[in-house]
Amino acid sequence: MRLIVFTDLDGTLLDHQTYDAQPARPMLERLAAREVPVILASSKTAAEIAVWQRDLGLGHWPAIVENGAALAEGAFDDRAYRRIRAALAEIGAPFRGFGDMGTAEVAALTGLAPQAARLAQTRAHSEPGLWLGTEAGLPAFLDALKARGITARRGGRFLTLSHGGTKAGRMADLAARFDADTSIALGDAPNDAEMLASADWAVVVRNDHGPGIAPLPDEARVIRTRAAGPAGWREGMAAVLDRLGIGETDG
Repeated sequence: MRLIVFTDLDGTLLDHQTYDAQPARPMLERLAAREVPVILASSKTAAEIAVWQRDLGLGHWPAIVENGAALAEGAFDDRAYRRIRAALAEIGAPFRGFGDMGTAEVAALTGLAPQAARLAQTRAHSEPGLWLGTEAGLPAFLDALKARGITARRGGRFLTLSHGGTKAGRMADLAARFDADTSIALGDAPNDAEMLASADWAVVVRNDHGPGIAPLPDEARVIRTRAAGPAGWREGMAAVLDRLGIGETDG
């Protein structure tokens, strides 16, 4: 059996408040011993993800970044981002993206520290921002973007623009690349639902800070954890491995 693991970061592999991953590290080591790819999948940029890949010992695997707009691997290439910015300038609509903001403004909107906010602005494939126009004017803006090959997805307070690509689509590509026949996905929030539904096994990590995740299409293959954050991540992974008949000493 060839496994591949896809995981959200904030509130899932990382504690919602402290960003600590310590409870999950023994399980990460167990997966590493089996050479199981552990793919971080997040709205974060490649620059942000790289910090966590180094800390968690996952730097030799690719990552799904900017909500599925791209994979983080190879040299930095921001041509797609520059095309989005050029389209926004051409359209001239009341949309204020991260590229229009200073670091202090991004930090205030996201709750990130200034250094982390700068990494969040190091974008290559997508542009989050705020729609400042009327709701009545939004459809025309979306149509203008679509005509230029740009899609928009709303997540929380931000409207994020990209040239397409989803976490689910990247999952399929990576599973094929690594010749994996069993995929496991872990997440804690509604924006993880598509990723979880696309995996063979889904772990819904308890979320005490948000709405959680509604029932998925096949709950028989879903583990819902009692613990939150990285402790829940470890709990859910252990439960899936147990169902697959993979013990701690199995090679």
